Amino acid sequence: MSSSMSGRRGTVAVTALLLLAALSLESCGQQRATSSTAGAAPSTSRSSAPDAPSTPRSSAPVATGIPPGAVSATGGAPAYVEPGAGDGAPHYNENNGSRRPRAMSPADAKDAQREAGRIEPVLKRLWEEKKWDPATVRAALLRLGYKEERTGTKGERLGGTLTVRAMDSRYTDGHYVTPEGALVGLRVHDDACVTAFVQKTNYQVSTNGPYPETGCFEPPFGH
Repeated sequence: MSSSMSGRRGTVAVTALLLLAALSLESCGQQRATSSTAGAAPSTSRSSAPDAPSTPRSSAPVATGIPPGAVSATGGAPAYVEPGAGDGAPHYNENNGSRRPRAMSPADAKDAQREAGRIEPVLKRLWEEKKWDPATVRAALLRLGYKEERTGTKGERLGGTLTVRAMDSRYTDGHYVTPEGALVGLRVHDDACVTAFVQKTNYQVSTNGPYPETGCFEPPFGH
């Protein structure tokens, strides 16, 4: 009786141990499955999302040009440039109006060209003779029948058409120098002139309209 009871108790104990072991294994498997599922979820989420750019990008256009009619001004807004400005400087037309001769009518331009044809041989001869001082040039041109131009105290014209004077002075090596030679201006009509020069290096005869402030002669450049 005692042996039989002991055998049954041993069997029950073994069975209980086996059940506990089975339950432990099942529980451990569930925990590993849960851990594996929890770790896999974030991985799936990252792989399905697009790569974000490392640097933000703007789709707005970038302005690179300068508006027409303007130039870039260092350290400020673009400076104004007048339409047709010769060198692009602001107010070029306004500042250089005195350097623009009047237009000649076709008939008066033809007369001026005829007088230029009379003056050119005289200046050529004087240049070849190395005579280009204003007094000699003036005397030679007066022999063609021109009258020396005279003006009043206020600059008004009193008669005559020919002006011969010294060359414009030039700023050289820290001081002004007047080159050898003579400038010639002949007013053919109110809107037409002959201008010329003769100097050591060369001579030239041309026609043009008068300038607003200096008559037949082109105004000298400032220094």
